Amino acid sequence: MKTEIIKVHPDLPDNNNKIVYCANVIRHGGLVIFPTETVYGIAADYSNKEAVNKLYEVKKRSHEKPFSVLISQKELISNYTRSTSSSLYKLINEFWPGPLTVVVRSREEGKTIGIRMPDNIVALSLVREARCTLAAPSANLEDCPPPSTCEEALKDLDGLVDVALDGGPSRIGQGSTVLDLTQENMNILREGSITKLQIENVLKRKTIIFICTGNSCRSVMADYLMKDMVKDRSDVDVYSAGTGVFLHSTASQETISVLREKGIDASSHMSMPLDSSLLRQADLIFVMTRGHRAQVLERVPEVETKVYLLKEFYDDGNGLQSNLDIPDPMGGSHDMYKECLDVIEACVRKVSKLI
Repeated sequence: MKTEIIKVHPDLPDNNNKIVYCANVIRHGGLVIFPTETVYGIAADYSNKEAVNKLYEVKKRSHEKPFSVLISQKELISNYTRSTSSSLYKLINEFWPGPLTVVVRSREEGKTIGIRMPDNIVALSLVREARCTLAAPSANLEDCPPPSTCEEALKDLDGLVDVALDGGPSRIGQGSTVLDLTQENMNILREGSITKLQIENVLKRKTIIFICTGNSCRSVMADYLMKDMVKDRSDVDVYSAGTGVFLHSTASQETISVLREKGIDASSHMSMPLDSSLLRQADLIFVMTRGHRAQVLERVPEVETKVYLLKEFYDDGNGLQSNLDIPDPMGGSHDMYKECLDVIEACVRKVSKLI
């Protein structure tokens, strides 16, 4: 029996529910060839032992060599590993979606797992629609070159899998870079289009995050002031976010105004909600109030040693501060915004000299 071939548009893959159909095949224990930006893969339900065994047989692969899995959102990696390594989150925030597979310690004791988020609309649609964990090795027999087209995949696999999704040639045409992060020192198991130098450059950068409520006033001031102070450094990444952001919006007009008086343009800023993967990536997290600190730790407790009240770095000449919260100037006068900016600038300047 020949494999059913379904052609899909690479940018509009779910026309006529083709992805839904293939996802249903996977959920019922079938195997589906599909495109990614690297090479074509074969998808099976990772939790279905019969489907996974069939996948091993089709690929003629040893059961001692585990399959990597695909996910559709970066945040979902925490479903598969307890790792809270900032290096892991720096890498996935930099390269996902994309051609990087990370090997990490699995939530299953004593096991490891390879995980990737592909940069391909067809693949991501299939992963989302399948609603199960997808085992997804390349669509070739073991030790044979991985295919970059559906036709190449079917040369050896026609009749051995249920369906082949043809989404055109893979953009990159070589396997993903595979990086082992299970030990203290990283180990590149296979170098693909992401190079060792690119990985090392990401890992040596420091990530700093400023957090307030709406990411429209205080954290914006700190964000843009810090970026201005470290503009000549390539090893510092600066972000800001809000604990209460639900819709993207610009910085407040008074914030834009007081920063402009410092020669800094924040008119293009868009507010960002607090992101767990970004928090895990951070080397330093600065919050405006104790309440913000509590909200951060409620979401990601393991970052406790990285979280500081920004005003801890403020020196008004009177020694210890009795109140380490920086109040929200929202709705206040221009002078209130300027006073807030002055306090934040003094703190950020001190931090910039320490990093």
